[in-house]
Amino acid sequence: MMATEVKQTTRAQESTNAIERLYITMRHLLNRGFYKPSGVSGNALRNALLLLRPEIYGTIAEDKAELNGLIYVLERLPEGIEECRFINLTSDEGFSKSHLKPIIPPKRRRNCYRIDDEQMNIEITRGRSDIYDILTHLTFLFIESGKICKRVLVDDGNATIRDWDKLTEFVLKEEKTDDEREVALIHLANILSRTFEEVGEMYHKLKTPEDPDRFLNVMYWLGKLAIEEETTGNKRTITFSPLLRERLGHHLHGDKWASTIKKTLMDNGLFHRPLHIISANMHSVMNSLFARKALAKEFPDAESLKIFESLGSEKHKALNQKVQKHAEQNGMIFLDDKSGTNIDVQIFDTAKFGDGNCCYDLPKDIGEDEKPVIFVMDYAFGEQAYETIDELLKPLEQDDQKHFLNVDSVSIMGKAGILEGGKGDLMIPSAHIFEGTADNYPFKNELSASDFEGHGLKVLEGTMVTVLGTSLQNKDILKFFHESTWNVIGLEMEGIHYQKAVQSASQIRMSIKKDVKVRYAYYASDNPLETGSTLASGGLGTTGVKPTYLITDRILKQIFNS
Repeated sequence: MMATEVKQTTRAQESTNAIERLYITMRHLLNRGFYKPSGVSGNALRNALLLLRPEIYGTIAEDKAELNGLIYVLERLPEGIEECRFINLTSDEGFSKSHLKPIIPPKRRRNCYRIDDEQMNIEITRGRSDIYDILTHLTFLFIESGKICKRVLVDDGNATIRDWDKLTEFVLKEEKTDDEREVALIHLANILSRTFEEVGEMYHKLKTPEDPDRFLNVMYWLGKLAIEEETTGNKRTITFSPLLRERLGHHLHGDKWASTIKKTLMDNGLFHRPLHIISANMHSVMNSLFARKALAKEFPDAESLKIFESLGSEKHKALNQKVQKHAEQNGMIFLDDKSGTNIDVQIFDTAKFGDGNCCYDLPKDIGEDEKPVIFVMDYAFGEQAYETIDELLKPLEQDDQKHFLNVDSVSIMGKAGILEGGKGDLMIPSAHIFEGTADNYPFKNELSASDFEGHGLKVLEGTMVTVLGTSLQNKDILKFFHESTWNVIGLEMEGIHYQKAVQSASQIRMSIKKDVKVRYAYYASDNPLETGSTLASGGLGTTGVKPTYLITDRILKQIFNS
């Protein structure tokens, strides 16, 4: 047994070293300004990722293609990136004022611009976490691209196999039949070392009305560029713009975002009122406060959970609009982000909640100046959480005076990976530790496991790890964290960054009061220790509705009863 424990620890240490090498290499490349994926630096990233073998990337280290990981990556990178030999990471440099239309990946809020046939520009406005995320996904694509090249090039790189020739012939054809499509998928299955059934499933998952053959096209272009690198020497190149390298870490977008919010609070006479900050989505607080009242005719007898599930459906956009209109008539201000952070904001002035229009009993024995203001910000991404909250909690300087926000509480609700349980279960942290450093942040959480008992969900209480990137986690590291004395219950990307900003504001800068209340609660989006339960296995669907609204309800009840 001791031998097994030593072996697992050693593998965990190897994986930790691989993550460290990845980030050191990425920082070096950022400072350098460019790299070629097939060059020395690109190979260093590739080898570290292959050694790490993250759970989310499945069979990345095997000869066969990794299909679920491919979907996960393509949902987070701009459409068409597989066709581009030049990928340029930039800051916000005014591309929105050009004729180019932004391409926004479905699962990442970032603006990307196809400059020409060969170049894609990706705007970085959310800090280093965004860069690490993109480079990790690109490295995965380059590894898969290399697998195709290795399979199809023969005779010392002077010829390609018949399967590739037939796939190329199909992709380049203008008129295509279903029979020809099936034959092309058979050829592709052989190239990818996958079954025809597996390839067929992927074809349907990536199929869109605009591009029904997207899967075939993506694999063709991944192979084509890798083959050209080998045969013609035309290398793919990743560059970082000079402005991006200059601006990174300077909180330019966070400052602009926070200034707009503080000005809005001041203009509406809300600046000095008790402020409750909630990091959440843009629907759960608004729906919890108003949905049942706003939709009393549509859902006269339905349980709240049924109403929330209905509001989450695409076919009920009109109902969502009705709730939003009701909220705006009762003191909600919506700020559509224009700063580049991609973090929208809702401000709820509880003094303007009309009689009987809110679903909660509000405190009645307090004056207008003491009625709480609820500030909801959309999810930040990694280090961006520190940038935004740090800037928000700074005093507003106006007319040679400093105005300090009256922050009563900061509540963080989010999705996280759970290490013991399944999708939808809850995690209530008592501390955050930062992966790869000695940083740890214990705190008094106003929420506890007992607040969520009796609802049919598993509730874990303990330490959470804030990771540098969810796509880099592997079982060995997570098992070590979970089974060691760290007592880690889950992993997420923002917790420590929020807590660092709150602690520095309350205990060092003294810009908010020392006894500010903090609340953290997460629900499980995946279990990276279980095969088939990683983020690459798909979204939560309606499984996430119950924990989302349960956490929201507990946060609101504490705010109104404080």
